[in-house]
Amino acid sequence: MASGDQMAEIGEPGDMEEVNEAQGLEDGSSLKSTMERNGKTQPDGPVKERKLGMMKQFRESMKRVGERSPLASNSKGSKDRPYSDQGGDSIDPEVTSLTHQLPPTHSPSLSAGSPVASPLKSPGEFFQRKEGEESAEDSPPSQKKHSRTHSGLSAGSPVGSPLKSPVGFFQIKEGGEIAEDSPPSQKKHSRTHSDPSTIGDSLLKKGASIRRSFRLVGNKKDKTLKQEQLQSVTEITVEEKRAGEESVEIKESYILPEIPLTPLSVMQINELIKTEVLEEAHLNLLSLRQEFQRERDECREEASPMELAKKEKDLSILYRAMQEKVKEIVRNSNSLSSLNKELLMHVARIIQEEEKREAEPGGVVVLGDWRGAWREAVSEGVEATLKRVPLDRPEQNASWLAIHLGLLGKAIVEDLEKVKRELQGSYPPSFNVFSTYMSCYHGAVSQHLNTLQQQVTDLKDYYALLDWIINRYESETIMSSPSLRPEMEAEKTGLSLEEGFLDQLKGKYCMRAKEDMRASLDKILELENEDIWIKKQAPETDDEHFLNSDIHMDIWTNVKSNAVNSKRIDVNLEMRVVCSCLEELQQFPKRFETKLRYCCNSVENPSLWADYQITYINSFTALMEHMEGYRESCPTQVDHLSREVDGLVHRLVQSLEDQFKNDVRPYLRRMMTRKWLSTDEDFQQLYSRTEKLTHRCSQMRPPYVQTFLSCLHYYVVKEYVSQLMKNNYSCKNRKHDKAATKMRAQWNKLKDLFEEMTTHDWLHPVGDHLSNIIGETNKRDIKNHLKLLVADYPDISKKHLSAVLYFRGLMRGRERQVILQRLTELKRELGTAGNIGDNRRALFSDMQVTVTNTDRLADIPFFCFLLPDS
Repeated sequence: MASGDQMAEIGEPGDMEEVNEAQGLEDGSSLKSTMERNGKTQPDGPVKERKLGMMKQFRESMKRVGERSPLASNSKGSKDRPYSDQGGDSIDPEVTSLTHQLPPTHSPSLSAGSPVASPLKSPGEFFQRKEGEESAEDSPPSQKKHSRTHSGLSAGSPVGSPLKSPVGFFQIKEGGEIAEDSPPSQKKHSRTHSDPSTIGDSLLKKGASIRRSFRLVGNKKDKTLKQEQLQSVTEITVEEKRAGEESVEIKESYILPEIPLTPLSVMQINELIKTEVLEEAHLNLLSLRQEFQRERDECREEASPMELAKKEKDLSILYRAMQEKVKEIVRNSNSLSSLNKELLMHVARIIQEEEKREAEPGGVVVLGDWRGAWREAVSEGVEATLKRVPLDRPEQNASWLAIHLGLLGKAIVEDLEKVKRELQGSYPPSFNVFSTYMSCYHGAVSQHLNTLQQQVTDLKDYYALLDWIINRYESETIMSSPSLRPEMEAEKTGLSLEEGFLDQLKGKYCMRAKEDMRASLDKILELENEDIWIKKQAPETDDEHFLNSDIHMDIWTNVKSNAVNSKRIDVNLEMRVVCSCLEELQQFPKRFETKLRYCCNSVENPSLWADYQITYINSFTALMEHMEGYRESCPTQVDHLSREVDGLVHRLVQSLEDQFKNDVRPYLRRMMTRKWLSTDEDFQQLYSRTEKLTHRCSQMRPPYVQTFLSCLHYYVVKEYVSQLMKNNYSCKNRKHDKAATKMRAQWNKLKDLFEEMTTHDWLHPVGDHLSNIIGETNKRDIKNHLKLLVADYPDISKKHLSAVLYFRGLMRGRERQVILQRLTELKRELGTAGNIGDNRRALFSDMQVTVTNTDRLADIPFFCFLLPDS
């Protein structure tokens, strides 16, 4: 606790003002006497008298201070000779008075190496001077206040912060000049190192500069010029001082200022903490801590346990307040002005000092892990920076996440640039400032991304999030920005995402892609119904004159865009996304067919319905060609889709064929009848419908067009010939010639129609073979036409030939049996040659024959018809 004498020396704030006022009056009289001795008296007037008073006051004040200064040449303990004894010129009395007016230091008994206050924040520093320049009157008001609390410090009293020291009017640089911002190595003063000659020479120059600055002569123009020059010099000085501060690197080691013997009160220390006077607050806090330890260790009888507990509680509260203030400063350091560098330096020194004292005995309950609290504050500041980045809601902006991530990356780079440019130089190297901020950003961004992904529902937002994490965060746009080098090159860490976070996010991306694929397919069906089916609009043709729908392009574009986007993120993700889309696409062919038949059930125009079917055969054929490109990456899904598409196309082709069959069946039934023989109307209808369909099939894409036309050709041939097997008509009275001629003419037309469009060219000869048999005038010569018929169509049977003979008019008789027997012999011969059973040329085997009574004679052995020898 402070003694009574010490408390009396501290005084009150009001005493300080009285001292300043008294000193100001004395300085005025000193200034006036100086002017009178120089013979530079001015005319009478209140202004001039006030100026003379200022000069007198200044001189007298400097004289009193010099008498107390330990740096004066006649001070106690000085063993150096006066300046005049060293062969120098005699010193002007005015300058001599200035030499003895140096203000006292904090502790006159400081030894060599003791820290001395910096002149930058010394309240007693009236003048500052750069090397080789005149002194400038540019001291802030805070530097002109004096207090009796410091004048009464005894030897060994702690030297205050260089920013708050009430002393240090002048600091002597090498060569006798006054330093403005000397480094710590040049701020150590000792009585043993003081040189009166050096001090006298410096003060000689200082006195001359003071006289020049206080001259009261000259016109108004000269005064204006001097003010302008002074202002420009001051601005340059401030700029150079800032540049010098930025270039100064904070060293790891430091010297702790002397701890006060008597601490301030708890309220005063708390007020210093609140006002961020951290250095002085921390020194007093350490003093209070030492005082508590002493009282506890001494265990005096008068020491009350209640008082010790109260003091311990106060100490704990102050330490907590100090740590919270440190965390607050660090938390907001990146948003503060670059002029707060010294405040952060104090923060770093406090942390270093508290780390040294963590293991200090004494049982004082204080907060530990100050470095951890500093990292926590850095992390909180980083989180605050991320929270300040604008974030719209999805319903406000469709691109809310992409915009937010772009602004987030920009904020990260700007913040780290400031860390590199300003904050990194405010701490000693052991703090690893840039690395700490990087680590905090990795953690904070990871947590922020985890929060964002909970709000993501759309595929584009999942993509934006994955792309930012995988491609953009560590790119030159953000963490690998050239502005963060070379510090960033030493950092090997990345986002500290939770385990499985990326896999979970990719899984959600694939599921969303699959859901969007289904929604897209539903939209395609809806648009097709609205634009085509409901309006019964005819399909369009493409550049190759094929009937075309944009369905396959819409589907392929959707799958392709998902594949391309996911490939930018990850090649494996591309495969997963494509497989998901193909799995959903497998269900589409059946859904499409159901919707098509339901919506087009009311289509009465067979031609329009045929065009629709051909159009979608083309579309799904083209779709499958596109999907084949993914067979290597998704073979199973492509196979399943191929089977579904083939099934749909087959059903569409079959539906088209069934429609044609139903359309021409009435006309085919009237072939090979009496009416057919007399008129060509039914055949013309058959031919016309067949021709129209084949023309439409020219707008069908390969390979299904060849398959369909071959089936169509086979059906027409088979049904045309099948009318002979029904035994509906028999040509009599030599009408077989007319029937044969007509049949050959019609057959040639059908053959010409299919000749260039089908692969079943083996069907062409059957009409000629049958026409030859029917048109043969001599019955015995009919058997000569059987060899070619059996060779081309080995599946023809006796029943089929009997039906042909019946139509020709040969219903019974020996000649008929001879012809049938010849067929049996030919089939036996061809059977030995191995031409029987060729399913690729099965025509007659698919035809049903109507049995008549005359056909029963075919079962009678041939020898029964032979006549006995006469």
